Amino acid sequence: MGDFKGGMKKLKHFIFDDDSVWSWLFDIVVAFVLIKFIVYPALGFMLSTTHPIVAVVSGSMEHDGSYDEWWSEHEAFYLELGITKEGFRSFPFPNGFNTGDIMVLRGKPPSEIEIGDVIVYQGGREPIIHRVVDAWYDDGHYYFRAKGDHNSASLYTELKVRDDQVIGFAKHGEGSTALLRVPFLGYIKIAAVKLLQIIGVV
Repeated sequence: MGDFKGGMKKLKHFIFDDDSVWSWLFDIVVAFVLIKFIVYPALGFMLSTTHPIVAVVSGSMEHDGSYDEWWSEHEAFYLELGITKEGFRSFPFPNGFNTGDIMVLRGKPPSEIEIGDVIVYQGGREPIIHRVVDAWYDDGHYYFRAKGDHNSASLYTELKVRDDQVIGFAKHGEGSTALLRVPFLGYIKIAAVKLLQIIGVV
C-alpha cells in the first residue's frame, strides 16, 4: 500500500509540478488524447455534427475593403441569383471571415438550410466552408450551390452540393444556438499542419 501511495505521489508530481521536458511532453499527449477522443466527440454529439470546430485555412471567405467596395466587385454574380445588396447584408457573416478564424458549427436538417447560410461541406480532401447562394429539392435530396465570398464564381465542385455532403453550418445572431467565431485562433492548427507537412508526416 505504501509503494502504491508513493508511486501515485511521484506521478502527481511528474504531471503537475515537474518542469522537465518529459513532463511537458506527457501533458501535451494527455491533452491531445482528451481533446481528440473525449471533448471533441462530446461537443460533436451536443451540436449534432462530426465537425463541431473547424479552422478556416484559406482566404476564400475574406472581403477586400469596405462592404460597398466588396459588393461592387461581386454585384453582377449575386444579382443573377436574385440576391440584392441589402439582402446579402442580412445574411450571417455579411462581411465574411478570415483565414485563421475558428468557427463553431452545429448540425442542421437540410430542409432548414437557407440561402445565405454558411455551410461546411465535404468537397474533396478537406471540408470547405462557403456560403449557400442557391438551394433546391430534387429526387429525394436537397441540393445547394455554394460560393466563397472572395471568389468570383462558384467552384465546379460546389455547383450542386448534395445534402449528405453537408457537415454543419455556422450562423450567428438572434435565434442561433451554436455559434461562435474566434478570430485567428485557427492559425495554431494551420501552423501545426504545415509543420507536419514539412517533416513529412502528412
